[in-house]
Amino acid sequence: MRKVVIAVIGMFLFAAALSAQTAEKGAPPASPRVSLLNPALLKEQAPDAYRARFTTTKGDFVVEVKRAWAPRGADRFYNLVKNGFYDNAGIFRVLPGFVAQFGISPRPEVARIWSQATIPDDPVKQSNLRGFLTFATAGPNTRTTQVFINLANNPRLDAMGFAPFAKVVEGMDVVERLYSGYGEGPDQGRLTNEGKAYLDKNFPRLDIIKSSVIEPLAAPPKSGTAQKETK
Repeated sequence: MRKVVIAVIGMFLFAAALSAQTAEKGAPPASPRVSLLNPALLKEQAPDAYRARFTTTKGDFVVEVKRAWAPRGADRFYNLVKNGFYDNAGIFRVLPGFVAQFGISPRPEVARIWSQATIPDDPVKQSNLRGFLTFATAGPNTRTTQVFINLANNPRLDAMGFAPFAKVVEGMDVVERLYSGYGEGPDQGRLTNEGKAYLDKNFPRLDIIKSSVIEPLAAPPKSGTAQKETK
């Protein structure tokens, strides 16, 4: 019994020492997620530019967000990704040659709250070209959480007020392989009220976002380093 107690104490001391070493090296602590049940808390301003990696059942794709393109949209997207809103959500509307759309939470209690959490429109500064991400709307100033990826050049959407805020920079081939066999089949109202169980039962072949995470942009090389490398 005494040996077991000594072993446990030893493990505790080792863990404490390892934690102290990590703190000394300046490793940043994990940022806690904010509850998705209170949209008012998710108001953090996004960096000027950032990337978001989406891991799906077809593979990964990465989008790069430019806040200058659509500040309100970039901020909303940043908060949603950072706090896990899109995790386990279905990519429920894939129309080849047009768009791939997602953004209804798999949790009904979350989806219902966010369906009313609108943000004002952004001016359209970029065109809806292939690979660009844009928030879906139901009219002026109605953006919430749903976004779509343009699968083709759709410039006609520009005049309708759809403001792109990001672009796919890796994995566009993954996006184009997302399952499209159901077309407009999934009902967004039922998905909002019934959650992922509705998709699993009625549209089992839809692709799912397993996880999403914010990835900071890599810092550009210092000018001095670049000059040395070119000599």
